[in-house]
Amino acid sequence: MRITQGTFSYLPDFTDEEITAQINYALSNDWPLSVEFTDDPHPRNTYWEMWGLPMFDLKDPAGVLLEVNACRKANPNAYVKLNAYDASLGRQTTALSFIVQRPADEPGFHVNRTEVRGRAIQYTTHSYATERPVGDRYGQG
Repeated sequence: MRITQGTFSYLPDFTDEEITAQINYALSNDWPLSVEFTDDPHPRNTYWEMWGLPMFDLKDPAGVLLEVNACRKANPNAYVKLNAYDASLGRQTTALSFIVQRPADEPGFHVNRTEVRGRAIQYTTHSYATERPVGDRYGQG
């Protein structure tokens, strides 16, 4: 199963050149970038671990890609994403967010279907990754 979160999630994984093109686009719009990673890609898990601080002052695409690659190297079996923020409206808004690394094996999710009051159907998702302890997910241990 391929996790489809963020922009470009239905496309094949980007090369470093394609990632750099998106970094250039974000920087040309004055959107600062940040790198995040996780081993729990549940759709409701919006709080991924931040890799360093957001790069508000960095205007060099090579420097941003250096941070992306450092995060990839330190977390080889995690999801890594790049976020671009647009503060033009006076608030922090995610203008662009896409996954730049995935684990080799993505076990996916199980959908639980439950009939509740009034014959309504309630759905919940369970991430198979969370069946293993943090740090041991996706064969990291």
